[in-house]
Formats: sequence, C-alpha cells, structure tokens
Amino acid sequence: MGKPVAIIGTGQTNHGRRRDVSYPELVREAVVAAFEDAGITPQDIDGVVSGTMPSMMEGISLTHFYFADALCQVGKPILKVETCGSTGQSLGHCGYYWVASGMGDIVLVVGHEKMHEGDSQATMTTVFDPFFQQTFAAGAPGIFTMQCMEWMYRFNIDEQKAREAAALVSVSNHDNAFDNPYAHIKIRVTVDDVKSAKVITYPVRLLDVCPNSDGACAVIFASEEKAKKICKKPAWIKGMGFRGEEFFFGESDKSVWPSATEAAKEAYNMAGIRDPLKELDVAEVYNPFTYQEMIFYECFGFCPRGEGPDYVLKGTFKKGGKLPCDPSGGTLCTNPIGATGLIRLAESVLQVTGKAGDRQVEGAKLALSHAMGGTDQFNGITIVSSEL
Repeated sequence: MGKPVAIIGTGQTNHGRRRDVSYPELVREAVVAAFEDAGITPQDIDGVVSGTMPSMMEGISLTHFYFADALCQVGKPILKVETCGSTGQSLGHCGYYWVASGMGDIVLVVGHEKMHEGDSQATMTTVFDPFFQQTFAAGAPGIFTMQCMEWMYRFNIDEQKAREAAALVSVSNHDNAFDNPYAHIKIRVTVDDVKSAKVITYPVRLLDVCPNSDGACAVIFASEEKAKKICKKPAWIKGMGFRGEEFFFGESDKSVWPSATEAAKEAYNMAGIRDPLKELDVAEVYNPFTYQEMIFYECFGFCPRGEGPDYVLKGTFKKGGKLPCDPSGGTLCTNPIGATGLIRLAESVLQVTGKAGDRQVEGAKLALSHAMGGTDQFNGITIVSSEL
C-alpha cells in the first residue's frame, strides 16, 4: 500500500457533437476547468497522464504531443495510456500510482475523444482478430449481444423479464441525464419507446445503446500533504482493482465475467468493503448497453447471479433506490470513449464531495466508479470516499 492519495479537482466539457471547437480546444476546456476547481495552476503539477481510445479512432497518432499546450504539459513528464473503453480508469490508476509511489505530489490526468472526427464503428469492427472473430463480431453491439444472450441462457433468465428490466434501465439513465449539465443525450423515453425502438443486434435496440460523443475529462490527484493544504474537501482513493482476461471472446465465461468480478473483489478488499449493496452510497457503472449494466450489478455483488433484472424491476438501482447507479445518466447518455471511464470517476468524486448539483445523492460518502474495455476483457474499478 502506497501513500494516501486524494482527488482535489475535476473538470468536464459539455459532451456531444462539438463542432464548435477543435480537438485541442476541447481538451483544454476540461483541463482549465479542473485547475479552476482545484484552485491551482499548471506550474503546481509534477506530471501528466493522458489517453484516448486507440489513436486510430480519430486518425491522430501521438495525441499527447498534439495536445501539449492544451494539456499544460510543456516541460513536464507525461505518460500515455490506452486500453480502449477502460482507458479512463486506467488513466486514473496510473495517476494514483504516480502519487502513491512518492514520485510526484500533484498529477493531472486527462481522458479525451472527438469521435465525430473519426469512424468508431469501423475501428471497433476491425480491431478483432481477422481469422476467428472479425467475421461475426459486428463491432461492439455484436459482441455485447452475444454476451447478454449467454448470460440469459446461463442463468435461465426469462427473455421478456430481461427486456422489461433493460427498458427500465434505459428510462432511468435518460431521465438522470436531464440533471447533468454535461450530458450528451437528453431525451425523455418510455418503456414502450425502448421496447419498440429499432433492433441493432437482437435483442439490443437503439435505446439500449450508448452514443458517439465528443468530450474530455480532467482529474487532479494529490498527495495527502498537498491535498490537505490545497483542498477543503478532497475525495480520497479507498480501493482500486483492474483485471483482464483472454483476448478471444469465447475463451472466458462472459456470463460471470471474471475480469469484472475479480476487479471488484480487489477494490473491495483494498477499501475494506464486505457488503457493497449496503456500504456503497452510489455507483457510476460503465453501461454502454442496458443489458450489460445488469450483468455488472451481479459481477459487483450488488445482487445474486441471475437476479439483476429482478432487482431492477423493484427499483433497487434507480435514483432514490437502495443503491443509486449512474445518477449522471452514465455511458448510455454520454460516451467520449477515452474519457468515459474517467468521467465515471469524476462523477463519483462530485458525489462524495457534495458537488454533484441536481444529480447529487443525498448523504453520499462512498462511491464506486467503473469502466470496461479492450475487446470486452478489461475491467477497472476505483472507490472514493469523503473520509481518509
């Protein structure tokens, strides 16, 4: 265990189709906001961690050099991290270890993506192995559809019950997005709207799927000594976990998802959590697809295996429920992939520091954030607290 580490500032852009700014300008928005939130200047930082979904997404290589001025990194050490959808959590973990090791006292961490300047679906369709997976993967929707079907079959979940629960997950996230000033998709939908939407890859429909978003997020990590001097109410890192599994989709049991399950266990052990449903106050779960969100509930011990739909149907995870999940609207409503996992962490920080505005969960002191990446085999978790 290294030195205690806190988060002293966060910043986000408005997410969506950001044609009003260039890519570096978009990144700078988040960086400036984070410095303003922390009350420090670029001269105070010891290093920068930066990352996106693989650089091919926007057709720009070496983005950390392209954004040197926007990241305020000139003359500072920099690390670049890319793990696809889990990039945001990987970035946060890298920033944490930099400070916890004593190699730096204040580190700026930035995730970013301008997805409308590239072709994300082409990237995610061609990233799979060309001999065994590419012909049937059909990009992210194809892979995650196979996973949700495997999950329903494995635990004998009634398809109509799962469909109803997934629709409620969609409605809840879209409603929550209206309380989030940074969210991309803000539309009122009903259960019937979700169930009758266009099929993408059966049983996943259009309103079960996240958007392509432009956006950036910045988070500032600090040592205990610096945090106590600079910040009146920091968020303390209490637990982290990161796991991966086999590259080929069919070589691990995605219905129980070992990497997600083990990452959660690692984070809980570090944080001293024994009953996550009871002890956590809020969770920002990476939910690019509604069915996936329910699988994560089970992997994270929020409910027993195969009972995710039942818990959704009784309102356990909605705003005002026993464990509110994604009060920000989640990935389902905002998805600049390289930033998405870091947004989950930033939103958790806002919750435990009481700065989440209209999306604030009253009394939140302990929050889980999460991201999934690779080609469905990486999972990362960070748990933050209002107390050291």
